[in-house]
Amino acid sequence: MNSKMRHINRNRGVAIVEMVVVLPLLFLMLFVTAEIGRAFMQYNTLTKSVRDSARFVAENAMLGQTQNIYIDETLLAQAQNLVVFGSVNGADLSPLLPGLTTGDVQVAAASTDDISVTATYAYQPISPVLNRFGFGTNSSAAYTFRAQATMRAL
Repeated sequence: MNSKMRHINRNRGVAIVEMVVVLPLLFLMLFVTAEIGRAFMQYNTLTKSVRDSARFVAENAMLGQTQNIYIDETLLAQAQNLVVFGSVNGADLSPLLPGLTTGDVQVAAASTDDISVTATYAYQPISPVLNRFGFGTNSSAAYTFRAQATMRAL
């Protein structure tokens, strides 16, 4: 009976060792999954705001009945604000994505009939610990999201 009790106690120790080995791996997998999900969410936010801005510019870029595309400073600022803040007058709003500025947005006539809105965004991870592994804005392998939408001017 005494040897049977020693065998049970040894099994308890093995279970604790297994937990100590597996638990950090599970936490790492959970953290990586959350980081990838956050990256997809930020990329989707960027592409949606670029599409919305391109639609806005396409509706307002034609100069009267001339059928010529004209993007003035006001329309450019409104388009950039729409990408960054989600509103054409982004005066007191915070950016949709942390670190995104109006300087990251380019609006141009792509051809005689089309306009193009392009935005670049340096992805910022949840934890700066990822910078040590080649992810984030402080490393040479920083991820930069680029979204572009081209639409026919109306």
